[in-house]
Amino acid sequence: MIKGRVRAALLGLFVAATAPASYAQYTTDWLANTFGTLAAHVGNGARSMWVAPEGVIYTSSRWDENAGGVALYQNGATLGTIGAHDEFQGSAITGNATSIFVALGYSRAFGSGSVGRYNRSSNTRDLRIAVSTWTGIQNADVITGLATAGTLLYASDYYGNRIRVYTTDGVWQRDIGVQQPGALAVDGAGNVWVARENAGVIAQFSPAGAPMNTIQMAAGARPSALDFDAPTNQLLVGDEGPDMNIKCYALTGVPALVGTFGVQGGYLDTTTGIKGQVGDKRFTRVVGIGKDAAGNLYVLNNAWGGDWDLGRNGSTDIHSYNSTGTLQWTLQALNFEAIAAPDPATDGANFYSGNTIYTGTSGGTFLANTIDPFSWPADPRLNMNDYQRGQLFGQLVVVGGNRILVASGQNPDTFNFFHFQPSSGYIAIPDGSIPGKAFNTNTKVTAGFAIDGNGDVWAGLDRTNQIYHYPLTGFDANGKPSWGAASTIQIPRTVRPLTRIIYQSDSDTMILAQGIAGSWDWTAMNGHIEIYHGWKAGNVSAPGPVIDLTSANPKSIAAAGHYLFVGYVHTVPNIDVFDLDTGSLVTTLTNSNPTTMDVGNDVDSMYGIRAYLRSTGEYVVTKDNYNGSSVVVYRWHP
Repeated sequence: MIKGRVRAALLGLFVAATAPASYAQYTTDWLANTFGTLAAHVGNGARSMWVAPEGVIYTSSRWDENAGGVALYQNGATLGTIGAHDEFQGSAITGNATSIFVALGYSRAFGSGSVGRYNRSSNTRDLRIAVSTWTGIQNADVITGLATAGTLLYASDYYGNRIRVYTTDGVWQRDIGVQQPGALAVDGAGNVWVARENAGVIAQFSPAGAPMNTIQMAAGARPSALDFDAPTNQLLVGDEGPDMNIKCYALTGVPALVGTFGVQGGYLDTTTGIKGQVGDKRFTRVVGIGKDAAGNLYVLNNAWGGDWDLGRNGSTDIHSYNSTGTLQWTLQALNFEAIAAPDPATDGANFYSGNTIYTGTSGGTFLANTIDPFSWPADPRLNMNDYQRGQLFGQLVVVGGNRILVASGQNPDTFNFFHFQPSSGYIAIPDGSIPGKAFNTNTKVTAGFAIDGNGDVWAGLDRTNQIYHYPLTGFDANGKPSWGAASTIQIPRTVRPLTRIIYQSDSDTMILAQGIAGSWDWTAMNGHIEIYHGWKAGNVSAPGPVIDLTSANPKSIAAAGHYLFVGYVHTVPNIDVFDLDTGSLVTTLTNSNPTTMDVGNDVDSMYGIRAYLRSTGEYVVTKDNYNGSSVVVYRWHP
């Protein structure tokens, strides 16, 4: 066992170590979620929303690690969840006075394409309706819209090209043929409105299913959410096309656009903010709209960043507005299986994940979404077929005032590079990947990766037993980086098979971590870490010190200043801190402040911790917390 575990005492805003005097103080904080406790955390990845008349909000998500997939909120607070964490698809939800109806996720028992009815009093499922014949689709939405009116339930069967109409007790009534139907709403006369997102069309059908009016939106518009506002007799349409706002159509006679809500261009607008900057009415991707009986408007955003299973982009962003359009509160969960790196350009005040930027404390402030799906549609962070389940883990360096962002997945063998330029604000512009053309290799990275403070890239390419060093050769006029041809060096035999690389350019220190020989799991560490001082100066064979960890299952390492930080998987939430000069354990970061704050149970990712030494001498260490859809932040003073 590691000696000298920290005993924590709550003292004001600090967690003070009461073990040996050499142990230092640290504080514990979090980012990317409104609430830092597991019970109250805002749910992960909500993609649809229904608002009850009394103001209770129901959202649906494909995945939440430690809560049900349907989350309930009211007045800016969490009310609990319904179901299991992987029970729902996340694509559609609606309700009435007694029940909610939710698109169910793929099940081995009944496949895809079903809707579940849940009692709003007991929060239990009492009916399953098999809507679609497309029952074999696991990672795409089959049910893309739901709405209720009186005793009827309407469901969009996307691949069946139809709206299916049932009683709320699940008795089929009729079908309405619609190509690729999406979000639904029913107006005061019982007419059905259907969003055809890919066509930029909203089609109206009579209660009997006869075609009526069609709203043809502007080129590029993508109607992603609908809500009928009875007091104004208006149809509210969330547009996740370039306008990124809500459009209001009067339904008296021929539908007519009578207004909008939100900044045109949303978070990409440059007249009211910096491109990429989110805010009050600077929407990202509107996926849910609802009003309560008091006239409050609720908008659900799902910030850009796609994944193969539709559930792990970790973005829930609910805005509440009063009847005059004034923002009342927000609820945000902006991280799932991801990490945010402290930004050297702001001395660790800002934090960059693979797709978002945060700042602040106690949940932090959501600054920006760094993806522009219109200017850069081939951005790898938008790739829904990404086998690595998204590129949400951020690594960041600043060279000569130029930021280089590296985004990767949970256990990556591919790393994507991005730069920033003044004309694009907070938007990260794709520059290529390793493996890829930018580095002239097709070989996966399975023996460690690092980008150092000079922007140089170090990569252990698969089955080569070599470390490849790609020097940064400079930036073009727009800040785009480029790298030269690699030099190679044999991996020291004492640390083969290699699985982690860290190179500290300011001190010429190389840190190499060994994997498990003969294991199928190339992402695993065996606990043997070698530190080489003077690596570029020629010391590539005499490590000193060597650290052999005694805690089980090390998973992620990071280094800053004079210290190495180690996180573990399937064991404890602790981060052990080791001295890079002596190899000795210095302290363990484990406690939470306040004591109810959730710090997760482990680090289930290769690059799930980041570390930075601020100019003040404070170390900022971030840790992925998929339990609470947040990022834990330790601030440590040696």
